[in-house]
Amino acid sequence: MSLAGKSALITGSTGGLGRAIAEGLAAQGCNVALHGLATAAEMKPVVEAIERTHGVKAVYDGADLRRSNEIAAMIGRTHAAFGAIDILVNNAVVRYFSPVETFPTEHWEEALAVNVSAAFHTIRLTLPGMRTRGYGRIVNLASPYSFMGAVNRIDYVTTKTAILGMTRAVALETAGTDITCNAVAPGTLPTPAIEAKIKGIADAQGVSVEVATKNYLAERQPGGRFISMEGVAALIIFLCGRAARDINGTAIPLDCGWTVS
Repeated sequence: MSLAGKSALITGSTGGLGRAIAEGLAAQGCNVALHGLATAAEMKPVVEAIERTHGVKAVYDGADLRRSNEIAAMIGRTHAAFGAIDILVNNAVVRYFSPVETFPTEHWEEALAVNVSAAFHTIRLTLPGMRTRGYGRIVNLASPYSFMGAVNRIDYVTTKTAILGMTRAVALETAGTDITCNAVAPGTLPTPAIEAKIKGIADAQGVSVEVATKNYLAERQPGGRFISMEGVAALIIFLCGRAARDINGTAIPLDCGWTVS
């Protein structure tokens, strides 16, 4: 599969899953705009490495997704760099763990802004150009928690459920075109945040990281293993290709059977 000549914006892509998605798209010949909380200086070697390795153009943007004006400015800068945004991957996310009654209101507002409103703004700002060019792929990152509840996760469960509604609504508005909007719902990934959480559990329980990892995954994914970030990236790459033009408005779990167990 080749996406040569296409250009993509991936929010939350300085590391972890977002970075894997950006690398995967670049490997298919796609120009990539990375985004996150790092400084431009910190991301310069990453951008240069992507360009050198894959022969594509890469840029980095540090827009604050809590502010709609900064999102608009990021879209403008990305358009200026590439001339188009053909692929949009809404991956950025924040989360906070607390019971509902003690959940800090500032974290609630931040979750709504970053996890939901930012996706709305990026979609509304990129969709007109996609319509003009007659092609577009929008992929929103959902979660197994888009399909179920969980304690102490009110922000994450609520916003990841909302992402499914947004995906379906946009899909219906683009039906009949070569623009699609889908959601991908990965299970537990070996991200730095998850690995740090498991390390904390291991320390608290006085067990090895290996044992803590096994126990952590056993409570979630029937497969008992981490979800591959490269596998998630590969699915997104497929959704961006010509063969996936009739897949629209879906939510695809990659969770070793978590959501059906």
